[in-house]
Amino acid sequence: MIASPPSAPTARASRPLPWLPPAVHAAVLLGGLYGGLVTDGTVRPARLAGFAACLLVLIALDRIEQRRCPPRTPPRPAALLLTVRLVLFAAAVALDRSGVSRALFVLVPITAFLAFGRRVGVALTVACTAAILLGNVLWVPRWYLRTDVVTDLLMSGLGLALAVAMAAIAVGEQAGRVRLADTLDELRESHGRLADYAARVERLSTARERNRLAREFHDGLGHHLTAIAVQLEKAAAFRDLDARIAERAIADARWSAGRALDEVRVSVRALRDEDTPFSLSSALADLVRHVDGGPARVTLDVSGEERGYHVESLTALYRAAQEGLTNAHRHADAHLVSVRARYGEDEACLVVADDGRGFAVGREEDGGFGLRGMRERVDRLGGRVEVEAAPGRGTRVTVTVPREPVGAEAVRR
Repeated sequence: MIASPPSAPTARASRPLPWLPPAVHAAVLLGGLYGGLVTDGTVRPARLAGFAACLLVLIALDRIEQRRCPPRTPPRPAALLLTVRLVLFAAAVALDRSGVSRALFVLVPITAFLAFGRRVGVALTVACTAAILLGNVLWVPRWYLRTDVVTDLLMSGLGLALAVAMAAIAVGEQAGRVRLADTLDELRESHGRLADYAARVERLSTARERNRLAREFHDGLGHHLTAIAVQLEKAAAFRDLDARIAERAIADARWSAGRALDEVRVSVRALRDEDTPFSLSSALADLVRHVDGGPARVTLDVSGEERGYHVESLTALYRAAQEGLTNAHRHADAHLVSVRARYGEDEACLVVADDGRGFAVGREEDGGFGLRGMRERVDRLGGRVEVEAAPGRGTRVTVTVPREPVGAEAVRR
């Protein structure tokens, strides 16, 4: 059984850069308090308290937003929160004497980018840069001649641009993690399905191999054991009447036992994937020669050329002949059994007919294990089995197999 991989935590519910706003707010709070305490040597408690209150409210908003909306704030609440933050940013800048609070506006494009997307983030970046430039134009006389103002303006624009770039990288990284998490989920599901398929294939393969071995034992050992039993009964019956016939029957029983042992060895070699040559014509002649002379006379007629036929097709015909002869001896009480094999260009046909008591097609005999196993074997090769029988009119079994079993050529390629 294939083990399922351990589940890995996904990043679907994570917020990009969750640490950045609280860190900026805390840094501005500390910087503003320090600047308010040391600037001009005078301390204005009311302004410091108002400034600190603005920053603490911003920190509280960050905490509430991240707790209430872990993955992403919906558009309407995000717009409201952004408006509130802009008001608090402006109030903090107005109350701050150190100027450090202007760094708060770096969070505007980042927040907009994460909440509303790239276009809104870039637009607000341009708007913030324009607002800073306009403020300098309106309230700072000859600002373009002051190095500190121009430098501050350039650094502000650069900071806003870097903020947008950082937000874009964070969003892209989060999207990549989400895609990776989705891919891992798909792989996990595929792995589970693959494990189920592998277990199902294993069960089906085991059942198929079990059925194949059952057919081999029934068609091979079953036939020879039946032949041995028939020959020993014949030897016992003629022991006192004709010693020559009894000895011939015992010799045929020995032959059947030897053949059974040979077929067991062939089956073992087949399980080891060892190719063994097989001639159907010779095997049928050998089979008929040792079966003939019992209660029924057996004839064989072979026409055509078997060269080029796949060994599985020839083996299926041989097993069908064994099954037909076994049924004729055990059940049919036949006096004459004919075996005919025809090799055509595309398919071969084997007919086993007897003049025994027959049976009604569709009854239990037609669905016995022997005929059922024969059909399974032939169907797997792409052939067909036809049974013609009637009570008192004998039985005729026709087996047709293709020269090349279904799928054999593709497997060989």
